[in-house]
This record gives sequence, structure tokens and C-alpha cells, in this order.
Amino acid sequence: MEKMIPFNKPFLAGKELEYIQDSVVSGKISGDGLYTKKCHNFFSDVYLFKKALLTTSCTDALEMAAILIDIKPGDEVIMPSYTFVSTANAFVLRGAVIKFVDSKKEHPGMDESLIETLITPKTKAIVPVHYAGVACDMDAIMDLAKKYDLYVIEDAAQAIDSFYTGKDGLKRRLGSIGHLAAFSFHETKNIISGEGGLLVVNDEKFIARSEIIREKGTNRSSFFRGEVDKYGWVDIGSSFLPSDIIAAFLFAQLENMKLIQDKRKAIWAFYWEQLKGLNAQIPFIPDYATNNAHMFYLVLEDVDVRYNFINYLKDRGVHSVFHYQSLHKSAYYSTNYSGENLVYSDKYTDALVRLPLHPSISLEERTLITQVIKDFFNTFS
Repeated sequence: MEKMIPFNKPFLAGKELEYIQDSVVSGKISGDGLYTKKCHNFFSDVYLFKKALLTTSCTDALEMAAILIDIKPGDEVIMPSYTFVSTANAFVLRGAVIKFVDSKKEHPGMDESLIETLITPKTKAIVPVHYAGVACDMDAIMDLAKKYDLYVIEDAAQAIDSFYTGKDGLKRRLGSIGHLAAFSFHETKNIISGEGGLLVVNDEKFIARSEIIREKGTNRSSFFRGEVDKYGWVDIGSSFLPSDIIAAFLFAQLENMKLIQDKRKAIWAFYWEQLKGLNAQIPFIPDYATNNAHMFYLVLEDVDVRYNFINYLKDRGVHSVFHYQSLHKSAYYSTNYSGENLVYSDKYTDALVRLPLHPSISLEERTLITQVIKDFFNTFS
């Protein structure tokens, strides 16, 4: 067998190693150093987020969000079942009860039309997950939040450089619409730092407390700005700051976002053109959403076909993977779930497969990938 085409491969876009060295030479590699500030400024000046705070992971950003909205035992939080465990775990850790929403027939994202049926007097928040970087219908979600006085926390882990166009015609960055948002810079994402995340604070009432929670529950940030003469323990919190070495790598990626995105979008477009005629569901982009080329997937007939597909590709040098498992059927939460059958979440659990997508994939490699896929369908369809 020829060398395997990996599902993911970290891509160095430019000055990652130079900036890491610069950070080390500066003598400060702990949190909130020079490159952390550069990243914060990027998200404030370029993305126009009201407040952006780097975290050690998207998981940490979600956990901070749960603390900020003061989740307490018995509070209910609505989110899709077809998502990563961190989306739910952040709120379960505070004692929340999760109300799971099914996916859409045409797309793995949550079905917004089902949300209102799950709202009760105990509901405190809605957590839309922008699956594959494709926007949820944020107008519908924000309207419900306003109607029932709920918080909205965008799980934008996969959604860097993606947008939503509302009924008013305005095009907004994902992560800028809800009260809070969380991004991931894990090595499988578009913009990476190995591990890493970002908390976005769009509701100004959370800004001051977000700094405190991120700094172990202290007002240390205010102290370093000269706003208080000493700092101490003023709230709950934890150590959510990443090393400045991580921020140095991330800043080099942010500087080269267009290069990275152009490469990813070219690969995604190639897959689309080559595979759109197959007897399989391919990514769907609603009119209100944009495509950030985070993921290209196929939805096959069932779990057995997917198993055979993944092994067929593997035997021919292509590494493909399945994705999430429905959280409402997980070993941990299934005994607590008493809702409806989530047909489409389970369908994607059994049948969705992700193709390799990273900027280093050559034209020769993507040609091979799509030919192997076509061969599978020609052989087994």
C-alpha cells in the first residue's frame, strides 16, 4: 500500500516557529503575554468582537460561558444531540439538565423548528452548534431567546471565518450574534494552535466577570491595568489562560488566514464538483450561511456501508473518519434522556463519514481520493 493520505495534517502557514522563538526570548511565556495580546487585538480590531479572551480549549470557553450565565442544578439547556461531548459537559458540570434537539434532514445542524417545544420555565439557555462551520438560523434562535428571556451561547468551534445573513440583510460573523460564543483552535480546525480556544463576550454585562473567571477568580487583570492597587480572590474561576507559546503559533495562523482558507476552499470545491453526482448526501449550505470549508462529508446508507467505505478507502491509502455519536444515547446520559427519538441525529451517527481536508492535500492526492470514492460506489452500488 502507498503512503496513507492522512485525514488531518497540521499546516504551518508562515511564522509560527519564528514567533514561538520570539515569545521564548521575550522571557514571558505564561498567559497574557505579547502574542496573547496580539491575538486579542486581532479579534477586537478585525473581527470586531466586543471582548475576546484566549483559552486553553473551546471546552474551557464553554465552561466559562456556563459559569457566566450562572447555571445552577436543575437549569435546562437546549442543544443538538449531534455534537461533541464538550458542548453538553460544560453545562452538566454545573448541574444543568440537557434537552436535546434533533438534526435536520438536509444537514447535521440542529433543527431550529423543534427548539420551542423544549422550552419550559426551567430553560436558561440555547446552545446552537454551527456544524461544519455552517450557520444555524440565528434569527430564529435569537427571536426565541428574546421571547423567553434566554441566553444564547454559540458553539462556534468549527466556525472561524463563517457568516450568517439575517432577515435584515446584514452579514454577521458567527460568534458575534449570541450573548457568548466559543471557538476552537484544535489541530483539526481551520486555524490551529495544537490545543486552544476563544471565549467571545458579546453582552457587555459579562465582560468584567469573564476576566475574573479566566484568572482563577481573581481581579488580576484589573490589577495589571492599574485599576486596583492589589488583586485577590473575588469570584469562582479557574486557570483558563493558554501559554503565550500557544498564542504565538496561533497569531501566525491568524496572519495567514486568507492563505489557509483559500487552500481549504479549493479542496472543498474540488470534492463538491467530483462527488456531487454520487448516490450519497453531501454538504448543504443554506442561503443564509457561508461555507468556511471546515469539513467535507458524505452521508451513506447505514453504519454497515460506512464501515465498508472507511475500510475500502483505508486499504487504498486514504484515511477517512466517522464523527459524533448522538449524546442522548451516550453511555453517560442515556439513562437521563426521556425525550423523542432523534431520527436524523442517529442517522448521522451511523452514516456520516468525513474526508481528508487540510491545506497540504495536493491536486494529485485529492484526485486519488475522489477516484477511490467513485470506485467504491461503482463497485457496491
